[in-house]
Amino acid sequence: MMERRRMDVALLVLVLVLGHLAAALEVPLDLPQPPTITHQSPKDYIIDPRENIIIHCEAKGNPHPSFSWTRNGTHFDVDEDPNVTMKPNSGTLVVDINRVKAEQYECVYQCTARNSHGTAVSNNIVVRQSRSPLWSKQKIKPIVVQEGVSLVLPCRPPAGLPPPIIFWMDNYFQKLPQSSRVSQSLNGDLYFSNVLREDSRNDYICYARFPYTQTIQQKQPISVKVLNMDAINDTMAAFYNDTDLFREDPADERKPTFLIPSGPFSSKTVLRGQVLEMECIAEGLPTPEISWTKVSGDLPTKRTSFLHHQRALRIVNVSESDAGDYRCVARNQMGMVHHTIHVTVKAAPYWITGPPRNLVLAPRENGVLTCRASGTPKPSITWAMNGIPIENSPQDPSRKVEDDTIIFADVQIGSSAVYQCNVSNNYGYLMSNAFINVLSEPPRVLTASNKVYQVIKNHRALIDCSSFGSPIPEITWFKETRTSTLDGYPYIIHDNGTLVIDGAQANNSGKYTCVATNIFGIYENHVYLEVKESTRIVKQPEYKEVRRGRSAVFECKVIHDPSLIPTMTWLKDGGELPDDERLIVDSDSLTITDVTESDAGVYTCIMNTTLDQDSASAELTVVEATPTPAVVYEQPDPPTDLELTDQKKKSVQLTWTPGDEHNSPIQKFLIQYEDSLHHRNQWHNLTEVSGTKTTAHLKLSPYVHYTFRVVAINAFGFSNPSSTSRLFKTEAAAPDENPTGVHGFGTEHDNLVISWKPLSALQSNGPGLHYKVMWRQKSVDSDWTTVTVANKSKFVVSGTPTFVPYELKVQAVNDHGAGPEPAIAHGYSGEDLPLAAPEHMQVIVLNSTVAEVHWEPLPSKFIRGHLKGYKVYYWRERSLHKHNPHHAEKQILTFSGNHSRGILPGLHPFSAYLFNVRVFNGKGEGPPSPTRQFETPEGVPGAPTSLIVTELNLDSLTLEWNPPHAHNGRITGYTLKYQPVNNSNELGPVEEVELPANETSFILSNLKYSTRYKFYLNAKTIRGAGPAVSQEAVTIVDEGTTQISHPIARPPPRRPPHQAPPPSPFGNVSSSIEEDGALISWEYWGPEKNVYVEYKNQNSEEEWQKELVNGSQNVMLKGLKGGLSYRVRLVARGHHDQPLHLSEELVVTVPAVASRQVDIATQGWFIGLMCAIALLILILLIICFIQRNKGGKYPVKEKEDAHTDPEFQPMKDDDCTFGEYSDNEDHKPLKGSRTPSSGTVKRDDSDDSLVDYGEGGDGQFNEDGSFIGQYSGKSASRDTAEGHESSEAPSPTNAMNSLNSFV
Repeated sequence: MMERRRMDVALLVLVLVLGHLAAALEVPLDLPQPPTITHQSPKDYIIDPRENIIIHCEAKGNPHPSFSWTRNGTHFDVDEDPNVTMKPNSGTLVVDINRVKAEQYECVYQCTARNSHGTAVSNNIVVRQSRSPLWSKQKIKPIVVQEGVSLVLPCRPPAGLPPPIIFWMDNYFQKLPQSSRVSQSLNGDLYFSNVLREDSRNDYICYARFPYTQTIQQKQPISVKVLNMDAINDTMAAFYNDTDLFREDPADERKPTFLIPSGPFSSKTVLRGQVLEMECIAEGLPTPEISWTKVSGDLPTKRTSFLHHQRALRIVNVSESDAGDYRCVARNQMGMVHHTIHVTVKAAPYWITGPPRNLVLAPRENGVLTCRASGTPKPSITWAMNGIPIENSPQDPSRKVEDDTIIFADVQIGSSAVYQCNVSNNYGYLMSNAFINVLSEPPRVLTASNKVYQVIKNHRALIDCSSFGSPIPEITWFKETRTSTLDGYPYIIHDNGTLVIDGAQANNSGKYTCVATNIFGIYENHVYLEVKESTRIVKQPEYKEVRRGRSAVFECKVIHDPSLIPTMTWLKDGGELPDDERLIVDSDSLTITDVTESDAGVYTCIMNTTLDQDSASAELTVVEATPTPAVVYEQPDPPTDLELTDQKKKSVQLTWTPGDEHNSPIQKFLIQYEDSLHHRNQWHNLTEVSGTKTTAHLKLSPYVHYTFRVVAINAFGFSNPSSTSRLFKTEAAAPDENPTGVHGFGTEHDNLVISWKPLSALQSNGPGLHYKVMWRQKSVDSDWTTVTVANKSKFVVSGTPTFVPYELKVQAVNDHGAGPEPAIAHGYSGEDLPLAAPEHMQVIVLNSTVAEVHWEPLPSKFIRGHLKGYKVYYWRERSLHKHNPHHAEKQILTFSGNHSRGILPGLHPFSAYLFNVRVFNGKGEGPPSPTRQFETPEGVPGAPTSLIVTELNLDSLTLEWNPPHAHNGRITGYTLKYQPVNNSNELGPVEEVELPANETSFILSNLKYSTRYKFYLNAKTIRGAGPAVSQEAVTIVDEGTTQISHPIARPPPRRPPHQAPPPSPFGNVSSSIEEDGALISWEYWGPEKNVYVEYKNQNSEEEWQKELVNGSQNVMLKGLKGGLSYRVRLVARGHHDQPLHLSEELVVTVPAVASRQVDIATQGWFIGLMCAIALLILILLIICFIQRNKGGKYPVKEKEDAHTDPEFQPMKDDDCTFGEYSDNEDHKPLKGSRTPSSGTVKRDDSDDSLVDYGEGGDGQFNEDGSFIGQYSGKSASRDTAEGHESSEAPSPTNAMNSLNSFV
C-alpha cells in the first residue's frame, strides 16, 4: 500500500513538473516577493583576531526585509551590545574588537530576514578566531646515532586554527633536502630510513606557518651527529652524560620494516569530495622503495598523485568508488614488507539535482518544491515554513508534504511563504531556502528594447527574450512583420525565450519582434540582428630568407565587413614586436630594414574586429652574405615589352618580358598603375604575380584612365620600374559602393547633422557624383525624408525634436545610376541641458574624512542627451568645534557613466558639509539637487601649534603650548612624554604625564641638573592621539652634587580630604639617617599584602610619593634633598588601591650638605684639554731630540766622508732639516742610540709597534736603514752591546719609546 502511494505521488510530481516550468523564474524586484538570502558568511567562519569581525547576511525582497540574529540559539539584541553594529539596509554585523577580545564573540550565529510575505534564515555560522600559539620552550638534547640506523625527528607543532603548514629548514632558511631516504611525514615529523655521515648537522629546525595570521613559529634547533662504530667508541665518554645514544649494535644491511603505520593492517575513513591521504614510511638498508596498489581495483589516475617520494598517496575529490583496500609495499635487495589500509568513504549530505528552487505561481495553479539529497549514512530531511517546523506551522489546504517533496495544488494569494529544507546526517547538514510566491502579473520582457545583435555570417546567432509573468508567458517570435511566427529550421526557440539561428546569413538581418503572452496581457519587444561578413586574410605573409643587412617585407592583406573597424597587430614568436625603429608597420605590411640575426623568427599578422579575427604567420630566416667573387648578385633588371590584350569593360590582360635576374631568381612581379584622369603622376600597387609568370589578368574599376608598369623583385630587392604601357580607358558605370562612416549627431538642441566619408574619385565610377541623404525618426512609423547633395560630406537637418534616435542612409549616385541599397546607420538629434536634478540623496559617513553619497539615477527622458555622468558639488560649511562659518571653495567630483553613488574623500573631521548633485550630458549640466548637509565625526587632532620651555631651574622647568590649529574634535587632554639625552645623543627612559584639556602650561620638577631633555606633546580626542610636537631643553648647572631622584610630574596642588585614621597595625616606626639616605624601619601585623612607604616634603603641597615594600620591615629612601624635612608614613592598601591602614607620621630631617665645587678633574672638557697639552709637549721633546742628534757621527757617515759622495748632503744645522737621502748606508747601528738599562725595549699593551710592520730582523738596522731591532724584542745581550756603544744624546727611537710609554 505504501509503495502504491509513493508511485502515485511520484506520478503527480512528474505531471506537475511537466505542466509547470516556473521554478527557475527570477522575480523582478519591483514586484512583491518573500525574502531571498543573497549572501552569507560560511558555516565554519574563521576570523583574524586582529581585525574587526564581519558576519555577512544580505537579502533581497519586496518589501525590503528586516533582519534579526540569534547567538547560540537565543535572540541576540544587537542594539544592546555597544561593540556590535548592523549595516544599514543589511543584516551584516560588524564587531569592533578595539575594546574587547575577539574570543568573546566565538559563538554560533544565525540570521533571519523577514518581510510581510515570509521569513528566510541563514545557515548556522560558527565563528572561531584563528590561533597561532607559540612553541613551548624546551631544551632539546643533541642526538648521537650510529650510521645506517633509522631516525625520526619529531616536530609536534602547537595546535593552531586552522592547522599550521609544516616544513623543515636550516639556520639559513633553506629547505632541508629530502629524498626517498629522508622525507617529511603528513604530521610533520622528519623520517630517515637510514642515516649517513653527511646527515650530521646542528640546525634541523621545524617551522610551522599559520596561514590566517601569516605568522611562522619555529622549534628549537635539533642537533644530530652520525658516527660509525669506531667513532662511537672514541667519543662515548664525551657524550655519555648529555646525549641520547640510540643503539650500540652495528648497522648491517636489513630488510624493510614500516615505521608508520604499525602492524600489517590499518583503516581510514574519508568523506566524499574531500582529499584522501595515506602514507607508508619504511626503514631499512639499503633505502627501501615504496609502491602503491589498490587491492580491489585500479587507482583513479586522473585524481591520484604521489607525495614525499612515493611515501604518501593522495586522491582528490573522493567518491564512493574509492572505498576499498590499498596496499603499500616497501622493498630493497634484502626483502620486502607490505601494509594494507582499508578505506571507508562516508558522505555528508549533498544535493542530487540542486537545492530547491523558488516557485512563482498564479492563483489556482499547481507546483512542487523538491529537496533531493543523498549522503552516507542516508540523511534525514525536515521542512520548515518561515523558520518554524512545518508541523508547527499554520495549516494550508493547498500544501501536502511527502518526504522530500512539498506539493502545492490550487494555490491562493495567501499561500506565499519561504520554506526551509534541512538535510543532515552525522557528517554535516545542508539547509536551503525556497519561496512560493503567488502572483497575478501580466507579461513583461526584461531584455532591453531596440537592442542590436551582431553576428558573423555562417555563425550561430542568439537573440534573447528574457521575460516574466504569472502565469508564465508564452513566447513567440516574428521577423519584420507579424505575418507568421518563426518556427522550424533554421530557427530554434528555447524554453527561456532565446531565439537561435544556426548559420546566420545576410538575409537573416533585420528587425525581430518577441511577443510574451499570458491570460493577463501581451508584451512586445523589438530587437535587431545584423549579419556581418567575416574577416579574412586574402594575402598571407610568406616565408623569407634574407641576407643580413637587407630588408624584409611581410604582406598581410585583409578583407572585412565595411561596418566593422579592423585592428591589425603583428607578433614576433608569439610576443610583441621589439621596440625598434627598423620595424615599420603599415596598413597591410610589415617592413624590417637592415636585417640582423636577432630578427629571425616567426612573424604573425592578426586582424581583429569586435566580432571575429583572422591570423597568418610566416618565418624569417637571416643568412650571411657569402658571394663568390666570380658571381655577381644584385637586383634584377626592369621588365620590358609591356602589352595590353583581351580588353574588356572592367578587365585587361597585361604581358611583359622579364629582365636579367643577376644570378638571383625573380620571386614575383609587382604591377602598378597611374590614373591620369583623377591622380596624374601618382603610382599605386594593383596586384602581384609569381616570378615564373609573364602575364596577369587585371580587374579594373570603371571611369579610370589606366597606365601600367611592372617591377621585378628578387632576394636582393626591387628592380627599377619598367617603361609604361599604353593608355587604357574604362567606361563609366553606376557606383558599386556607398559612403562609409555614416554618423548622426546634433550641434544644437533642434538639429541633426548627418556626416559620411565621401567616395574617392576612383570609387565614383563615373562623372556627376552626388549623394542621396535619407533619414527618419526611429521607433515612429514615418517615411524616409530624402535630399540630394553634391561635393559635401555632411548635411544639417533643422527643426528636429531634442535628442531622439534617427535611422540614416546615404547612397552614392552618379550620371550612370545609383549605388547599391545603403545600410541603415543610427544617430541622435542634438542634446539640450538636463531638465531635472537627481533625487533621494543619501549620505553615509564612512569615517572622519570619507563619506559616500547616494542618489537615484535620473530617467533618460529628463537627461535629454547622452548621459556623461554625475557631478557632486560639496563644500565645508563650518567646523563643529568653532561653530563659525567656513567660506571654503566648492569642490567638484565627477563620476562618469550611469552611477548612483560616489565617494567624497579628503574631508575635514568634525565638520559640517553641504552638497548637491547634478547630472550632465554632452551639452552641459542640469539643475542642482536640493542641498543636503552631513557632519563628519571626530578624528585625531593635529599637533599643538607651539611648545616652548620657560623658567629653566636647577631641577624644574615650565612647558607652555598652544592648542592644535586643527582640533578635529573636542580635545580631551594632552599627553606629555619626556626623556633625557646624554652627550652621545642616546635617549634615556621615557616618562609620561597625562594633562587635562584646559591646561596650556605645566611645571616639571625633580629633573636632573645640567641635563638635556627631549619633550613630546600631543593632543587627544575620543578618536585617539594626534601627532606630537617636540622640543628640547637643558636644565641649569648645579653648584653642588646632591643626588636627585627620578623626575616627578607635578600637577596643580590639591589636598586630600581629612579622614580619621583607623586603628593602625603598624608599630615601632623609626628612622635613621645613613650615608645613602634615610632608613625607615617598622613592625607590621596586618592581613593586607600591599604595603607602601609614602613621603613628601613637609612644606610642600605636592602629592605623596610611594614605594612598594611588600614583605619587608625596612626601606632606604634615597634621593632626599639635604636641608629639608620630610613627612613619612606607612600605608596598607586593599584590592582597589584604597588606603585601609595608616601608621603614625614621622618627620625625617636630612642634614644639609656643604656646597662643594664641582670636581673639575672629572669634567670631560678638562681631560681633553690636558691630553692636548701633553701631546704638544711630547712633539716639542721629539723635535729637540732630533736637533741634538744632528751632529752625531755615524760609522756610515765616516765612510761617506772618506768616499766623498757628491750626492750626499748632511743635515743642516741651521734649519733642522735633512739633506737628500742616500742609500749607501752601512750595516752598523746609529751612533749615539740608546737602549734601556735592561737592554730590551719594553712593548706596551698597544699593538702599534713597528715590529708589526717589519720582517722580524735581528735587532739591527736593515739595509734600507730602518731600525727594526729597537722593536723586535730580541736577546738582551745583543741589545746591551749596542746600548754601550754610545753615550750621546737619546735617539728618535728612544723618543718613540717614551711616547709609547706615555700613551
